[in-house]
Amino acid sequence: SNHTDFDALRLHPQVELLFTPITAALPPADLIILPGSKSVRSDLDSLRRAGWEAQLQQHLRYGGKLIGICGGMQMLGEVIHDPLGIEGAAGSSAGLGLLPFATTLAAEKQLRNVRGNLCLAGNAAVSGYEIHAGITTGAALANPLLRLGEERDGAISADGKILATYVHGLFDERAACAAMLRWAGLDEVQSVDYAARREADLERLADAVAQHLDTQKLAGLFGVNHA
Repeated sequence: SNHTDFDALRLHPQVELLFTPITAALPPADLIILPGSKSVRSDLDSLRRAGWEAQLQQHLRYGGKLIGICGGMQMLGEVIHDPLGIEGAAGSSAGLGLLPFATTLAAEKQLRNVRGNLCLAGNAAVSGYEIHAGITTGAALANPLLRLGEERDGAISADGKILATYVHGLFDERAACAAMLRWAGLDEVQSVDYAARREADLERLADAVAQHLDTQKLAGLFGVNHA
């Protein structure tokens, strides 16, 4: 879920972005990202059945980097508890055990926009949003990935190879994207203004809609006053 997390990477000229289905083996990569999930325990079971747990460990042993975002972050911990059956049958699932924390799924979702800074070299600014039902606690959170004002988010592993966060939009800010790519091993990172590219694309879409559709008629059909 939240596939827009990858849009800035998809447009970056120095990044070859691959989406790997759970039915395939993980390809060689400098960085693997475990994205959000609407069924974390179920997807974690699928990941294990596909042999990805061992492949992720091998990836890290050979110097690769790993990021978990939202549900992907929860998978990186030691255990995921779902006592209320939020995502299916109530119960608990062992996590990948790559970071020392545990997550409990709760009925009330966290939903908010956030701004802060990366706890990586340069402390680049980050803006994004949280949307999750998990409460995560544990020792790994003492070394956060983000500082959001007086709050902290996520974790950086002791060896610096793994990052975890609940924040979506991690790569949207130009400086933050560059900092993350440098952390992943890319030298001489080009600065790409994803926000400007997105705005230009939206303007082109709006122009195409205005050119090819009768917007006044559409506004009337939907009861909207057309200025």
